[in-house]
Amino acid sequence: MADTFRTRLKITPRITACVAVLTVLVLALARTFTGGGTLGRRGPLHGWYLADGLLFAAALLLALLGRGLPPRAARLLVLLGGAGVAVTGLLAGPRTSDDVYRYVWDGQVQAAGISPYAYTPVDPVLAGLRAQAPALFPPAPGRGFCLAWDLHQAAQICTHINRPTVHTIYPPLAEVWFLLLHTLGGTVRVAQLLGAALALAVTAVLLRTLRARGSHPAWAGLWAWCPGVAIWSVNDAHVDTLGVLLALLGLAVAAGGRRPGVAGVLLGAATAVKLIPALVAPGALARRGGRWRLVGAAVATFAVAYLPYVLASGFGVIGFLPGYLQEEGYDQGQRFGLLALLPLPQARLGLVAALLLAAVVCGVVLRGDPERPWSGALTVTGAALLLATPSYPWYSLLLLALAAVEGRWEWLGVPVAGLLDYLYGGQVQQPAYLVALGLVLVVGVARRRPTAAAFSRAAGRVPRSSAGAARVPDTGSSVSAPGSTRAG
Repeated sequence: MADTFRTRLKITPRITACVAVLTVLVLALARTFTGGGTLGRRGPLHGWYLADGLLFAAALLLALLGRGLPPRAARLLVLLGGAGVAVTGLLAGPRTSDDVYRYVWDGQVQAAGISPYAYTPVDPVLAGLRAQAPALFPPAPGRGFCLAWDLHQAAQICTHINRPTVHTIYPPLAEVWFLLLHTLGGTVRVAQLLGAALALAVTAVLLRTLRARGSHPAWAGLWAWCPGVAIWSVNDAHVDTLGVLLALLGLAVAAGGRRPGVAGVLLGAATAVKLIPALVAPGALARRGGRWRLVGAAVATFAVAYLPYVLASGFGVIGFLPGYLQEEGYDQGQRFGLLALLPLPQARLGLVAALLLAAVVCGVVLRGDPERPWSGALTVTGAALLLATPSYPWYSLLLLALAAVEGRWEWLGVPVAGLLDYLYGGQVQQPAYLVALGLVLVVGVARRRPTAAAFSRAAGRVPRSSAGAARVPDTGSSVSAPGSTRAG
């Protein structure tokens, strides 16, 4: 049987090398999570993050450069390598974000029949629930203060929940997910397991989408093998991954053009998990019939998701969102790192950012490719992140998945910039995002050159059948060069 498998798979030195690099990547990630590095002790993270990133890049290069991997081998390695990368995030508790503790708490509050938007975690009304959650509210030490990067004190209460004196910020379908988390056990480990399942589901959707488009399956490795997925989706268990999955499904349905209502429901649901997926909607609307049905279905889904919570909490469902925007400096234009380089009044940067993003949206809707909604979605999402320059790298998970569909590796600079900003603070924000913008522009210009464009078209897709169906053969080789302590 082994000989038959080896014969069918046609193991080559490149496959062997890619397997070796992925194995070392998994081992390096395992050490990243178990080496003692945390957001409060960042020293051990620096070297391991660099090693993880280099190994990830090496795996992608082996899978995509030159003749690359045969599609059958690529699919298998994407799945197995992605599973190995995801599992490493389960080896320790959250290392760099404590958002998941709020997820667990919101689920517990809802299970008690209370709206998660009604009270802050330290409200006296919830004293009974706090007593039932010692893992979230450990006893305060004798001196009356908490000592850990992921512990916070409010009055005499010590808790793992960040910002314990403010209301939750998460949209309603995220809250439904937190209630499911509680039903399945209501622990951080369960949240991490769900995060791993979501990450693998995104990988499966990417592989299916790439196959339908006739693109090489190795591009799914841009998501599946990315160390950031193990860190942000699994170890830190950010709910953003659920929004990514729903957004990808919605775009896939929109690409077919036959069920705009279904596409709208999926995109509306994605936005009701985390508001960021709303950025993909222009790609789905590009020069497409039935766009009003899509918009109507998306808006209706978003509204229906909010309705039960609005009935319970009224305008309280807005939660900490206004406070978050103020805290981050968006309301006064302080957060727009790249726009701050322009000779403009800081107070007007928010308006400038909105106008620029609106122009990008209009361009995508009016001139985008209806058969490639991912392309327009990538453009709008990338533009929004470059304009907003967020310090939360997991906001770029959606961008990462869209870049995988489009084979646009240059967008990896954006999550890297967010990570550097998150770890080192505002002093690196502008240079990091400036380099990310430069990478996108330089590679984008290079892609438009006739020779580069011809190479990209010839190499970026696997051979199709004579009938023109988007079919990935089992053997083939034509591939492309890879053309907190704060809630978020």
